[in-house]
Amino acid sequence: MKNVGFKIIFLFTLVLGFSSQAQSKKWTIQECVDYALKNNISIKQTDLDAQTTAISKKDAIGNFLPTINANASHSWNIGLNQNITTGLLENQTTQFTSAGLNSSIDIYNGLQNQNRLRRANLSILSSQYQLTKMKDDISLNVANAFLQILFNKENLKVQKEQLANDEKQQKRSEELVASGVVPRGDLLDVKATVAADKQRVVAAENTLFLSKLSLAQLLQLDDFKDFDIADADYEVKPSATMLETPEAIIAKAKQERVELKIAKANLEIAEKDFKIAKGAFQPSLTGFYSFSTRASYSDRIVGVDGSGNLIFSGPLSLFDQFSNNKGHNFGMQLNIPILNGFSVKNNVERSKIALERSKTVEKQATLDLERNVYTAITDAKGALNAYESATTTLEARKEAFNYAKEKYAVGMMNSFDYNQAQLLYANAQSEVIRTKYDYIFKVKVVEFYFGIPIIENK
Repeated sequence: MKNVGFKIIFLFTLVLGFSSQAQSKKWTIQECVDYALKNNISIKQTDLDAQTTAISKKDAIGNFLPTINANASHSWNIGLNQNITTGLLENQTTQFTSAGLNSSIDIYNGLQNQNRLRRANLSILSSQYQLTKMKDDISLNVANAFLQILFNKENLKVQKEQLANDEKQQKRSEELVASGVVPRGDLLDVKATVAADKQRVVAAENTLFLSKLSLAQLLQLDDFKDFDIADADYEVKPSATMLETPEAIIAKAKQERVELKIAKANLEIAEKDFKIAKGAFQPSLTGFYSFSTRASYSDRIVGVDGSGNLIFSGPLSLFDQFSNNKGHNFGMQLNIPILNGFSVKNNVERSKIALERSKTVEKQATLDLERNVYTAITDAKGALNAYESATTTLEARKEAFNYAKEKYAVGMMNSFDYNQAQLLYANAQSEVIRTKYDYIFKVKVVEFYFGIPIIENK
């Protein structure tokens, strides 16, 4: 019994150990991006679209192959029916078996099959670009969500530090009030400040939780309660990309970004659709071949006896009948479209409009890319200026707070002014953190347009 109890305790401890390890896992940004690319629903749907286009290519290839179909039937005729083999009307039960083989192949149909195959290849290329774009967008969103969690974590530390300092101040103020050095009103101000600090800590904790939840949902994680990321210290470093001219970044973006490649591929697809529609105006030539044979299962008349009675004999063997009754039919069929309710003409007009629309979309994609690059560069420069200004403000607020502490310690400043100086200092710390991660992300966006991956694969 003791051994059994020891084993149970050991297994229970082992399970707790594994559970603790699972809960203590902290995700790196690389792990988050990799997991999102494998499990995101939008990426899976786009990948399924790519598989569908691959099947469409098989359809296009199949159009070049001949169609071959076999058929067979067996029937019973009861009563007076015409024997399909002899042509005579017979009042008896007869069974018939027929079999056939049909085949046809397109010889010429206005090059529609060739254009459909080219269109299918372009559709595969376009779907691959769409999948790449979806992965880039997901990576960008994951990186942004990851950096947002880091900001919220550091902001929570700042709020907790301020709360701890104010609680120390409250304790000291209680001692000074008890000794009669400072009035009771100062203590009440400090208590109010501590209460406000606690509210800010709770708000910061909620914001951090919601940011973790947002990233966990982006990763399609079911268990998000224990989800957490690994702490990382990102420093503000100069980016070589930011030293490039906007024209150079735009030129690089036009080479690297898939948005323009998607628009160009869709334009080429529209051109092929237009050619396919126009091909329906041309004559089509089809070759065909068919084979058929049949057999019957009934007595047949072979002669007349001396009394004038008919002499019946059983049917020939199945294979002999199939051999005697076989037939071949082959040739070519030419179809010349003359009038089909304007359907061909209307299809051509629709495809022509779609082609013009695709040209407009390609031009718009170029303009959008240029605008997005200029916006990203401007945002990154503005974020850097904001970070530098926040850093300068933090240094000034820190000096002001240190000076306020000295004045408050010798009784030359009341608690309200002291709390205001401390609050401004804490806000300056939060602003530095916010502008820091805002600049890091916006530089990542510029580098992204320059062809640098969001996450460098090691």
